[in-house]
Amino acid sequence: MIQNIYKIIVLSLVFTLSSCGGKNKSTDAEFGNKEQIDKRIQVTQSQFEQNRMALGSLEEMLFPTSINVNGMIDVPPGNRVVVNASMGGYIKTAPLLIGDKVRKGQVLVTIENPEFVALQQEYMEVNGQLSYLKAEYARQKTMTEENITSQKNYLKAESDYKTAVAKHTGLGKQLQMLNISTSIVLQGNFSSVATIYAPISGSITQMNVTKGMYVSPATSILEIIDNDHIHLELAVFEKDIMKVKKGQEIDFSIPEASTETFKAEVHLVGTAIEENRTIKVHGHLENESENNFLTGMFVEARIFIDFETAKTLPSEAVIELDEITYVLVLDKKEGDTYYFNQQEVTVKSISQGYTAIENTDGFRANAQFLTKGAFSLLGN
Repeated sequence: MIQNIYKIIVLSLVFTLSSCGGKNKSTDAEFGNKEQIDKRIQVTQSQFEQNRMALGSLEEMLFPTSINVNGMIDVPPGNRVVVNASMGGYIKTAPLLIGDKVRKGQVLVTIENPEFVALQQEYMEVNGQLSYLKAEYARQKTMTEENITSQKNYLKAESDYKTAVAKHTGLGKQLQMLNISTSIVLQGNFSSVATIYAPISGSITQMNVTKGMYVSPATSILEIIDNDHIHLELAVFEKDIMKVKKGQEIDFSIPEASTETFKAEVHLVGTAIEENRTIKVHGHLENESENNFLTGMFVEARIFIDFETAKTLPSEAVIELDEITYVLVLDKKEGDTYYFNQQEVTVKSISQGYTAIENTDGFRANAQFLTKGAFSLLGN
């Protein structure tokens, strides 16, 4: 009997201890779940002040609407020159390199060809015949008027003279294109070398020849670009072109070279649609001389087409993480602790330090946002 009572007491103690252990585990699990559910970001008052954080609310303001386009830095057609030879020949001198600056009238290259000598010789021969042919033409004309000679002789003299004049003029133009002085040729000084001069001032952007190379009139010898006046050449899609007007503002950047944003203005809107269904828009830059832009640079631009009322936050309040945009909304403040909820938002546009938010209906009317210091909490 005593042994049975002892067994009952032992079993009761074991059951009681097991029950207590289960309750503790259950309580611990419930506490752990509460910690997992509360995902709010906590900031103490000292942290708030030390990091110079600030709260703010959504503001309604006139916000520019824009279209995003791509394009390039370009120059007017008159500021870009491809230099060719008017006649074929061998490059005798080519002292310039890509990047060299040249002034209008400066020697670029010289070309040598024995045919240049033959051309000058022919010019001088025709020039020598002109005086005789002109005198013969005048004599035959006088004799015809006095019925001393036949009309046939007069017409032949007239034809010979006018043919020589035409040939003389043509040869002179060819020598002029070769930059060979006809006055020097008439003195008997022939040259087998022709000089090519710079037609504009600018920088050498292409050099396609070397010394001793043969070039034909179709050969591009070099290219000169004058960057004194540059502009934006933007490609606007057909669906947006009706919104673009002369005088609209443009913000653009050169992502491969700088994070800075530059200003421009729509100057011309094209009237022809390209094969890729885009229309060219020509933009003039502000303060173009203050920046070292290069022709051909790729640009990303926004053309501001209108203004509309939008709810905005300072751009510092909007943080992008893994291509998703968030803001921190104040849930409540208890004592010296701020509690923030991380909430996803959709950005409509950005301008002058403010960001227009699209999905604002989910916020309370008096919602407070962390407008300064959000990056230190989400960006790290």
